[in-house]
Amino acid sequence: MSRALRIAILSFAATPAAFLLSSGPAFAEGMPQLKFNNPLTVAQLFWGAVIFLLLYLVLSRSALPRVGSVLEERRRRIDSDLDAAKAARNEADRAMIELRRARRDAAAEAAAMVDKVVNEARAEAAARTAEMNARLEADVARAEESVAAARATAMGSLREVAAGTAQTLVERLTGQAADAGLVGAKVDAALAARPAA
Repeated sequence: MSRALRIAILSFAATPAAFLLSSGPAFAEGMPQLKFNNPLTVAQLFWGAVIFLLLYLVLSRSALPRVGSVLEERRRRIDSDLDAAKAARNEADRAMIELRRARRDAAAEAAAMVDKVVNEARAEAAARTAEMNARLEADVARAEESVAAARATAMGSLREVAAGTAQTLVERLTGQAADAGLVGAKVDAALAARPAA
């Protein structure tokens, strides 16, 4: 027990003695409980003090230590629970930091994978475009060759047609056969004088 509580109990136990020693007539006029010259009142005060002291001794020796041990055990349990809660909170904070780190790593890995796929797709598209351009250039070259061959053929047949037409016109206009060498030379000169298409 604390010293202040013991002093309060001892002073309360000493109060009946102080009442006994004080002059009673001033307090005993209107209330019979305060008539300290009555032996019954003195006996009640004495036995009340004895019972109070016995009750104090019993409580201080048996019940109060148990209550103190229960309170101490509860305090230890609360401290233990608080320590466990702090440890759990620290573990949760570490897990949250780890989760955020894993999320950042996963996002970086996903971005790298997306960049890789995009670069591969671009490279594949560039290769296909180059292949298509090469094929188109080959097709254009073949078409130009066939156009040039067709033109050469057409130009060759044009000379013959022009020469034949010129001979026929000369024969119809003059009524005489035209000189084939002269007509061929004139046709060649006219074709050579034409601007190239």
